[in-house]
Amino acid sequence: MTHITIIRGGRLLDAATRQAPLRDILIKDGAVREIGAPGLAAPDDAEIVDASRHLLHPGLINSHTHGSGALTRGFRDRWNLEMLLMAAPVRFGNQSAEIKYLNTYLGAVEMAIKGCTVAYDLTFGVPVATTEELIAMGQAYRDAGIRAVMAPMLSDISFYRAIPGLIESLPPELEALAARDDGDATDHVLKLMGEALAAWPHDRDHVKLGVAPTIPTHCSDALMRGCDRLVREHGTVMQSHVGESKIQVLAAREFYGQSMVAHIDGLGLLGPHFSVAHGVWLDDDDMRRLADNGASISHNAGSNMRLGAGIADSRRMLELGVNLGIGTDGATSSDNQNMYEAMRAAQQVSCVRQPDHRLWLSAPEVVAAATTGGARLTGFDHVGAIAPGKRADIVFLTLDHPNWMPINDPANQLVLTEDATAVRHVMVDGRFIVRDGRHLASDMAALADKAEAARDRIAAMNAGDMEIANRLEDAVTSFCRSLAAKPYSVERYAAFPCRCAGEDEGFAATPA
Repeated sequence: MTHITIIRGGRLLDAATRQAPLRDILIKDGAVREIGAPGLAAPDDAEIVDASRHLLHPGLINSHTHGSGALTRGFRDRWNLEMLLMAAPVRFGNQSAEIKYLNTYLGAVEMAIKGCTVAYDLTFGVPVATTEELIAMGQAYRDAGIRAVMAPMLSDISFYRAIPGLIESLPPELEALAARDDGDATDHVLKLMGEALAAWPHDRDHVKLGVAPTIPTHCSDALMRGCDRLVREHGTVMQSHVGESKIQVLAAREFYGQSMVAHIDGLGLLGPHFSVAHGVWLDDDDMRRLADNGASISHNAGSNMRLGAGIADSRRMLELGVNLGIGTDGATSSDNQNMYEAMRAAQQVSCVRQPDHRLWLSAPEVVAAATTGGARLTGFDHVGAIAPGKRADIVFLTLDHPNWMPINDPANQLVLTEDATAVRHVMVDGRFIVRDGRHLASDMAALADKAEAARDRIAAMNAGDMEIANRLEDAVTSFCRSLAAKPYSVERYAAFPCRCAGEDEGFAATPA
């Protein structure tokens, strides 16, 4: 049965022109059909939604997160990527399918309440989440009402073997704890991933299954090629953590004799289906390779700061033609799933990175990255804009809120002022999933009780493994600090640089 809705009297954000004119929006069967001035004609039986005193913008697209980590928010205040990679599997492993569903649902509900309607979720399992678990986590997004790419992280090389010299540096008693026989995991991992892709039951316009070879140095070339083959066979998307930390870059140089991006380009992986998560430590050649192949980067400025990874050169990415998205990263490294906060961080770190204000990201560029850029990155071409033919994924911000008193520049205020507290309603496919600030499908008190119980259960199951991780931490972090202190020079790159307009000379990145 056809369902028609007319949204009347809202201010529709036009970030490119920094305006928000009054507009009516006609929605038919979940898609935007027409946009016009107030008084737009609509059928007599159309459902009327009064949007007066509201700003309307497209649902935000979180281009990189980890839904399996929602229960970990606030776990630790001072840790870097390598500490996280060492501790996360043992601290947050042994999750039942029920807990994995809960973890994913918690993050999805938070995103919905905070104006985000699409997530690129790199979930995890050992060695890969089972088909049943992936389907359950996909159902969590369906139940929460938002769209997602579910992409399980895959690897066949352990963390301790992915950093050159690390395992050999450990004292004998600790080396035994860190050693793991990876065996012939490659074929097994690819088999499980292929089975999951073939069995995927969810509507791919809402929740589709992607592939995520987690970090290139944690994956054999055979695994990387196998992931690419599955992606192309099933017409889906792939994302990998590339150039997130200096240690990753140094490891790539040791293993490949070239950058991570150059290596995976040589394997034939790059294309419009491929996206880089983070991309902090990329040089011009890396960015050109990505741009020339139509690939994307998820800029996760908040997480990059939280883990001390550095500041990605988002301006240079745009200059060289890379499609840019914005992500929160997972709660383990960013603590919340607030895309407004992620947008603000993306804009502000561009100011810190170099002194020429003409090169800082503008608010319209940030909004584009969080909407249309994210739509391209996730492969969800039917969302990302409020426009005829697009699905009606719409966020309503109340203007009766201090964030919008007065309205000076709606694009600036969305990026620099809004913090999700003015989110009043959220639509997906023209139907409300959040109304008056309440997630319609959730009992928040019951959800909180389930989260507390799940946290305690996971902690009890992983107590022994955490003791091992604690014993390893000092030795591992000491080695990683020494490795990260090595000078690293590449053309036009530093994770903590200053660059002015017109400069072309290279410079060295030598953090103290």
